[in-house]
Amino acid sequence: MLDPNTLKNKHIPPATIKRLSTYVQVLEDLARDNIKVISSVPLAEACGVQSSQIRKDLAYFGEFGIRGVGYHVKSLIQAITSALGIDREWPMILVGVGNLGRAMINHLSANAQGFVIKAIFDCDPFKIGEKVHGFEVYPTQEIKHIVDALGIVIGIITTPPERAQRAAQFLIDAGITSILNFAKARLKVPETVQVEYVDFFRHMYALAFKHIQAGRHDL
Repeated sequence: MLDPNTLKNKHIPPATIKRLSTYVQVLEDLARDNIKVISSVPLAEACGVQSSQIRKDLAYFGEFGIRGVGYHVKSLIQAITSALGIDREWPMILVGVGNLGRAMINHLSANAQGFVIKAIFDCDPFKIGEKVHGFEVYPTQEIKHIVDALGIVIGIITTPPERAQRAAQFLIDAGITSILNFAKARLKVPETVQVEYVDFFRHMYALAFKHIQAGRHDL
């Protein structure tokens, strides 16, 4: 069985981490369907990868599975989520309460999975004090105080592009070192700060290219 507390190699490729999140989603679907055990081939097909890729990805965390039987679904979910650190609560704040920000607040409130928004912020004086999906909008000047008070570890930016760097600086000044950026802007941050960019257009570009690559020109 996979030991989530022992990493064979701490230099795990980012692509592996992304695939592991897919594995968890598929395994959770299987658990909801009351499937208790699954072998590597059908699991790989459901995840859209080769079975050898699943074995390679999980091997970073130790030995797992039973030869001739497969994986115990619930045990594998627990092992992966523990190894990824998503079996605990991650308190977050969100900066930028526009249309995208409101959608993200609503989505994350309904699908937390350990990632929990604790407070939301905006610099627009007309939004300060407004209630959005149960959260009061605070001024960005209050970020440091609330980060310290609530032990926030992740900051989400959903501002317009021209305000993203300012939002990032508020987060950095408050001691946040993990930022999820939805704004269409590249951020200048210290080496100690990790930024993940969510760019919807990048996925659209990929789909458009795959459509053309497949020889479909039906536009």
